[in-house]
Amino acid sequence: MTLRTAHLTHPGRKRRHNEDSYVHQPPLFAIADGMGGAKAGEVASGLAVEALQLRPDLSGDDEAYVVDLIQEANRRVYARANEDTEAAGMGTTMTVALVDDERSRVTFGHVGDSRAYRVRDDQLEQLTDDHSLVGELIRSGKLTREEADVHPQRSVITRALGTDPNVDVDTFVVQTKPEDIFLLCSDGLSGMVSDEAILEIVQDNRRDLRSAAKALVAAANRGGGDDNITVVVFALDGVEEEATRRMDAIAPAAADEDAEPDDEVTLAGADAPPAVGTMVVSVEELEQQAAASDADDEPAKRRRGSLTALLALIAFLVVIALLLLWAASSGGAAVLP
Repeated sequence: MTLRTAHLTHPGRKRRHNEDSYVHQPPLFAIADGMGGAKAGEVASGLAVEALQLRPDLSGDDEAYVVDLIQEANRRVYARANEDTEAAGMGTTMTVALVDDERSRVTFGHVGDSRAYRVRDDQLEQLTDDHSLVGELIRSGKLTREEADVHPQRSVITRALGTDPNVDVDTFVVQTKPEDIFLLCSDGLSGMVSDEAILEIVQDNRRDLRSAAKALVAAANRGGGDDNITVVVFALDGVEEEATRRMDAIAPAAADEDAEPDDEVTLAGADAPPAVGTMVVSVEELEQQAAASDADDEPAKRRRGSLTALLALIAFLVVIALLLLWAASSGGAAVLP
């Protein structure tokens, strides 16, 4: 089996800071969406992902292992929130995925309203439950999903890391099938892009997860970009990444190992080094490709401008000459423009 991956994060259009953090350390993946005053959200999510360092799992119980990782993350955030007055009240969501390719399964751990999705058989399934006020109301039948989308308290979460010494962690195991694609995301994506649009984007780019991640972030920004946006996409299958095949056709794989990231696609895939933290790309890179094209054409624009000015000067001189000739032939005075 081949593990294909991609990840991307962006502050969105309306936030000055990116309070999302992520782990891209195959076979471990995670997303944390921080909350708190000033920069406390960044601190909380950063502490949480730093705690998720792979350690030997001697028990062989993936669910217990994932719970242990998340509890350690919770302890670190809780301790900092109680020691630092500026960080008081901070917290973070956390959604973790641990891939076991030998047994073709993924173990998930989840706290908060970030999400894990699976695309299978042309369907998008939300695997995690939102630990939020509207999520609870939906599950109790008191609110529809359509009503939840516009509820004034839709951003209120009911469970997070860092608010108590211990946290209740949802865990479950999903058996994978060929062609399954998994998506972890912060609510900056799920709150801006419909499930139908997410499915369409992933399906259209299922052979190139780098492009899928980039298109998802771009769609969230087009939808308003009200919050930070982070996506981690992975697939456990026998499909070779199209982008990798194209690169291999240009240069040997060894020549690309130390190359700088492509300016147009500033995200990492399965062949990239492990990533823990925040990686930001500009909106221009995601949505204003035309601007880059215009910059490339600037010399041609200057040449066209010079030619236009020369033609105008020639026309002006011709008009003056004609006026002088007319004045000479009529014996009068010509008024030059």
